[in-house]
Amino acid sequence: MEISHSEQPDDHGYYEINGHKLYWEQYGSDDAPVLLLLHHGLGSIRSWQRQISAFTNAGWRVIVYDRWGYGRSDSRPCFEESFLLNDSEEAYALLNHLGIHRLSLVGHSEGGSIALLMASARPDLIDKMIVVAAHIYVEPKMLPRLEMISESSKQPPYSKALDREHGGRARHLVDSWVRHWMESKPQKLDMRERLPKVTCPTLVIQGELDEHATPQHAVDISEGVQDGQLWLIPDIHHMPPHEIPEEFNQGVLRFLAASKHSQAPALD
Repeated sequence: MEISHSEQPDDHGYYEINGHKLYWEQYGSDDAPVLLLLHHGLGSIRSWQRQISAFTNAGWRVIVYDRWGYGRSDSRPCFEESFLLNDSEEAYALLNHLGIHRLSLVGHSEGGSIALLMASARPDLIDKMIVVAAHIYVEPKMLPRLEMISESSKQPPYSKALDREHGGRARHLVDSWVRHWMESKPQKLDMRERLPKVTCPTLVIQGELDEHATPQHAVDISEGVQDGQLWLIPDIHHMPPHEIPEEFNQGVLRFLAASKHSQAPALD
């Protein structure tokens, strides 16, 4: 299966874990501080193509990988009930394989939820964290949007975009992912009790027009972690890294470079 994107990694490979392989890429110097990017629910490494160069040029060693079932990683038969927790554990296993024991995180949507799980489980390993449109519980508006995703994913241009990211198994991925969330009970996703364990400075980003969550969701995350800052972006939906890539990149880099108690970034 050939899936390409515009960036050329400085290193890449496969890591076998739990009977399947994860595909990973690295950009930047081995001596630079590490920034792990965690993609959204139907995304892949390609989802970060507007960010990789910006972060690498700013002096970061950027690690990206396709979670199990996505991109060039092995197919996933289904999404198990605890798949977010399992994915967070696989992320740490991959980092250990790469010899990385200290890092910062950027996670988008489900990737943001995974980042929060990682930071709550091993707060000693995370310097700073940015979570974008993350979910810590199920809101009523989420389920109707999942139905819309399922239908729109069957037609161009969305279907072609998914094929570019995931190859011929894109339909299976969408169906199994949507089925998991449609059949889930709200208690299957409730991370609020974990948030106080997150000790690193955390920037919580969400578009005010996010289709999948209310602004209160982002407020709850920023107030639930020990050192949270909130960046609610007017007129932006669920995909800030794609909708306003330059402003998003600048805001993330300002937060990563700033002192612990600096203000959340604002759009110029």
